[in-house]
Amino acid sequence: MKSLFLLSILALIGNTAFAQQKVYNITAYGAKPDAKTNNALSIQKAIDAATADGGGMVLIPAGKFVTGVIDLKSGVDLHLDANAQLLGSTTRADYGPKHASALIVANQQHHIAITGKGVIDGQAVELLKDVYKRLHDGTLEDNEWNVYNPWHQMRPSEANRPKLIEFINCDDINIKNITLKDGLSWVQKYNQCSNMIIDSMRVESTTYWNNDGIDLVDCKNVKLTNSFINADDDGICLKSEDPKGICENIYIANCTIRSSASALKLGTASFGGFKKITVRDIKVYDTFRSAIALESVDGAVLEDIDIRNVTAKNTGNAIFIRLGQRNKKADPGKVRHIYIGNVKAEIPSGKPDKGYPTEGPASRFPHNVFPSSIVGIPGYPVQDVTLENIEITYGGDAKKETAHFGLDSLDKVPENIAGYPEFSMFGELPAWGLYIRHADGIKIKNMTLKYQKDDFRTACIFDDVTGLNLNEVKIPTAKTYPVILFKNVTNPLLKAIQIPGDSKETIKKL
Repeated sequence: MKSLFLLSILALIGNTAFAQQKVYNITAYGAKPDAKTNNALSIQKAIDAATADGGGMVLIPAGKFVTGVIDLKSGVDLHLDANAQLLGSTTRADYGPKHASALIVANQQHHIAITGKGVIDGQAVELLKDVYKRLHDGTLEDNEWNVYNPWHQMRPSEANRPKLIEFINCDDINIKNITLKDGLSWVQKYNQCSNMIIDSMRVESTTYWNNDGIDLVDCKNVKLTNSFINADDDGICLKSEDPKGICENIYIANCTIRSSASALKLGTASFGGFKKITVRDIKVYDTFRSAIALESVDGAVLEDIDIRNVTAKNTGNAIFIRLGQRNKKADPGKVRHIYIGNVKAEIPSGKPDKGYPTEGPASRFPHNVFPSSIVGIPGYPVQDVTLENIEITYGGDAKKETAHFGLDSLDKVPENIAGYPEFSMFGELPAWGLYIRHADGIKIKNMTLKYQKDDFRTACIFDDVTGLNLNEVKIPTAKTYPVILFKNVTNPLLKAIQIPGDSKETIKKL
């Protein structure tokens, strides 16, 4: 916590320094708030003037200012007044000829900020129209848009869809109070950045695929607090794209997330590592996939994760932890030393993001409700995971005619070692509450699992698990025996297990 305190002091000092410096109003450099003029050159002149003078505040005043790509420089606070709207150009050519630049970029800069209560709007719907027009005219190169994707419709590649913000190798960053709206790809990407304060940010971006709310990629010393994110893709996502990189010392707290993918995710890109990640007081709602997803599939070490106080309503899955091997050029990574506590989740029988502008992709196979899961691969277990004070309520209403997986077929649950990590990656599972396979050192204390309508499946299955400790596990609504099934589990420690019925029938070992 000492490093987080230092980050707060740095942010306070930085804000004071910005406040004491000169203000560079973009209208003084020719910018026009007419919602049609591309003001990129005028805004860039103001930024360049500020950084040449040693830094200052570049002011976006009230009004609608259209812009193309702008390059943020060291010492500059790009400040949007409360009634200011910075509108991304709806002309694809304004973002470069091939790989689309983000709207606001910075590379190897320090002491930079985007602040104020204004809005940065990517105008994704209108921009997408121009992208499609150019693709059909043959004036825009794209190797993916006309290739059928079984998960989605045909679509332009991410390379042709601009982000709103992309900072690379920057230090001492302050993002505060702004609203980010309608990006056409990831809303914001911070790649190998350090010492970041992100506070009271609002993201509303549900217009198209791959629309992550925020991506922290191999970043260090980040504090993300008091923010709201409504995104088509993952809400808050930490990634590691560099085998030598790492996401480290990240603090996330007091955030509300709505996603048509996963709310809080570490992965999928997982080449380097994730370490010392702390999460507190998160609310999740109407989210298609997992409230919490921790994934290493490209060789990353994912460790020292502490997540507490998560409330998830109308969410497709509560907790998903996966160690896989998608990257054949590297040995499997490690997933270990994880604590998740004080979680209350409600998992419906239906699609939780139904009706949103761009829903998560429909499953390719019929299935019943998916359980929470912790799954490694043979010889590479997930290690040292504690789940404490967990309450998950499932919609239930499972039907054998929808999908049936008998307990005599546990060996047929696919390993899918190289598969894309998500809670449905193994197909229909034979458990409704909790499924754990290839794990070591699993401690579960004070967990309640229940359903609203009957489910014909076993509640909990533990397969190839060593060092299992179950303490105060309550499953009050289970009617199918066995309620808990152990397969290849050596000497599990059981205490205060509360299940209706005779324990000889409710708990079974294979």
